[in-house]
Amino acid sequence: MAYPTIDKPYGLKPINLYGGTPFAGATRQYRIASAYNTGIFYGDVVEMINDGTIIKSAITTARATVTTSQVIGIFLGCSYVNAQGQTTFAQYFPANTTAPTGTFITAYVCNDPNTLFKAVIAAGATADDATSGLLPSSTTQFTVIGTNVALVQNSGLTTTGDSRVAVASSATTGTLPMNVVDVVQDTSYVNGSGNVVFPEVIVRWNFEIHTTTIASGV
Repeated sequence: MAYPTIDKPYGLKPINLYGGTPFAGATRQYRIASAYNTGIFYGDVVEMINDGTIIKSAITTARATVTTSQVIGIFLGCSYVNAQGQTTFAQYFPANTTAPTGTFITAYVCNDPNTLFKAVIAAGATADDATSGLLPSSTTQFTVIGTNVALVQNSGLTTTGDSRVAVASSATTGTLPMNVVDVVQDTSYVNGSGNVVFPEVIVRWNFEIHTTTIASGV
């Protein structure tokens, strides 16, 4: 039987809601500040800051500083008016993109805190490292279910517009931002050493990580 091959992390991909309802593509629109200096890629975690715009999140092992920013969801593309006055729909937000006067840069964000996401487990938490954050882990099948995981903030790919965020550090640590609900059966096959190769897992936000589960405002 042939199995899918996962050759790199791809961010967080929404698949359904915690109760089993399929993800139907629902998003909420937020603004990105004109000339924001960091690229945001499809599948990246984003935060809302206290001016009402969103930024790429750097969250790894703990939530953002509640007084200045909070996780709002997963970036699923954007639109903006280019220099020729044309509305452009893009897979990712190129760093330093400016909005012409009277226009806005609109981000489409999966912001439902009950969403389940598919993600790759990386070998380690060092971002952009070929033997850690960019190498999928080999981990014993099913033992990760129920544990918490950190986020690995790998850089996105401008060639595809896709994120390369992954998860790592399966543990019971309460501050870790995500919890493993299940494994993806098609990529949970076992090799000759008894280990899973290129595993994907299904994760959800832990309590008090997503802005809607935190009582204080931004």
